[in-house]
Amino acid sequence: MKKAIVLLAKGFEEVEALAVVDVLRRGGVHCITCSINGEEEILGSHSIHVKANNLLEKTDIDKYDALIIPGGMPGAASLRDSKKVIELVKKFNNEKKLLAAICAGPIVLAKADIISGKRITCYPGFENELGEITYCEDIVVQDDNIITSRGPATALYFGFKILENLADKETVENLKEAMMVKFVEEKFQGEIS
Repeated sequence: MKKAIVLLAKGFEEVEALAVVDVLRRGGVHCITCSINGEEEILGSHSIHVKANNLLEKTDIDKYDALIIPGGMPGAASLRDSKKVIELVKKFNNEKKLLAAICAGPIVLAKADIISGKRITCYPGFENELGEITYCEDIVVQDDNIITSRGPATALYFGFKILENLADKETVENLKEAMMVKFVEEKFQGEIS
């Protein structure tokens, strides 16, 4: 079974973190939330308290196949400013493991100096903090082992792309059917854009 870890810092964007955990768990991926600040309870950017599954210092990171960075402020900035998080991002990248960041989260990838020349997306306005990238306005962008996405409204599709990489397209399509995403896409085709 593939394993993924979602990093949490105070001020994380709740939808971006928890929608991804939900999608991955429904798709059969062992996915945990992990606090970077030594406390199990983390306050999200919209004052929702979340109890993390584990603390970063107690997690055997080598057992994980994907590292996921939600946005939200000041959560993304705290992840970016954590020496341990930057070391982990570099390690995952060097091992060609999956790295995924949404909204403001790509600022962490930029700080780790791993996205130069890559196709990247993010929340509008943060592209100026990402260095020499090819900025894309797609909902989700994948360039090699790096997946990026735009923001809260794209969180499900971000989760689906991560799941596709950790499982397969059939698992994603079945899950989209079960979650009624296909229904919405078909019913409102052309109206939702």
